[in-house]
Amino acid sequence: MFMDKRAFRKRVLQDFGGSTPEVNELLHYNTNHFDQTPFQSGLSLPLDDEAFVPVWEEYAEEASDIGVFEALKKRLIQFQFPIAEGMSTKNAYQLAVRKGITPGNHTKNMGLILNAPEQLQLLIHQTLAGKIPVVIASGREDFVTLLRALAMQNEPKRVPMSQGAAMLVGYNNWGRIRTLRMRFEHESREENPESAWRRHFKTIVPQKHLYQDNIILLSNDYYSGVSPAQLGLGESEWRKISLAIRLEHESTHYVTKRIFGSMHNNLLDELIADCIAIVMAIGYFDAKWFLAFMGLESYPAYREGGRLQNYIGTPPLSDGAFKILQHLIYHGALNLETATRRYATTHAQSLSTYRLVTILTGLTLEELAHKGLGEKMHRHGSVPY
Repeated sequence: MFMDKRAFRKRVLQDFGGSTPEVNELLHYNTNHFDQTPFQSGLSLPLDDEAFVPVWEEYAEEASDIGVFEALKKRLIQFQFPIAEGMSTKNAYQLAVRKGITPGNHTKNMGLILNAPEQLQLLIHQTLAGKIPVVIASGREDFVTLLRALAMQNEPKRVPMSQGAAMLVGYNNWGRIRTLRMRFEHESREENPESAWRRHFKTIVPQKHLYQDNIILLSNDYYSGVSPAQLGLGESEWRKISLAIRLEHESTHYVTKRIFGSMHNNLLDELIADCIAIVMAIGYFDAKWFLAFMGLESYPAYREGGRLQNYIGTPPLSDGAFKILQHLIYHGALNLETATRRYATTHAQSLSTYRLVTILTGLTLEELAHKGLGEKMHRHGSVPY
């Protein structure tokens, strides 16, 4: 008898031991937010670049002459301030990030301090959703400093050891706004340019494409804080693979956001992003690797500090629901490794990135954890190369 998707998901959660409250928690938490309409209507890939890309290409070109840190410090206003407790409440900081007014008494020692600013990297990475700027920090401390500056209002907030990357969405780039202002004042014939700009700025605010950027921020440290010894790899090899996984993981988030309309801080998104990234980095999905990243390498035991606990939701899942989630992730990873290898063999030894991400965004964690995953992937297998 046909069973609708919600009833199917509920039964899977019950089979894994979920009580009624836990099942209800996870039915909500595991909701699939992806919109597959773009796939069904057909797309020309890669998508055209967003408006911020040419700007960042200019940054990258200048960075080749003066260095990445110096080039970005001229544009990203948070680089004008150090990381300090209470920084976000200071008047000078609020004027800067809300109105673009930089501190008049700024000196080099007052701004953001990195351990290795000369090793900061900037690249423009091609994805299915268009190109996107990628900033790569040398060492964990510099990554944490940059993350706190660009995403945490220059406050020394905690960053989990398992986090080594971030997708910054809708970053207000005052460097772009300053360029708009200079162009406006050059072309304007107003007697009072300050007043004229304030009026004009009100028309800019709704046009977010004119000043908001998407940026990937990466560390070059071990992926998910997992050591090379845990995976039986050498240090240099694992660092290289770690960076490749991070880059493709965050790129996948950009793809799902721009093409499928969603990017959430939950385990379905993370499993999809890690699956694509691992396949891109080593050629196949390795469940053992993914489970180590999540802290489930000794399943059913969970390793405290594993990446899994970064995605427990707001408000957080109950302890019981979190345990059921571990079961879903474990079985989902094993099923996904089997299904992707079998599916690739069936389809001319190849799974295109777009084919795989489209299939996965059409499923839920409950479907991924169910033994019938291979059949479900087969039914979704009409995705064009």
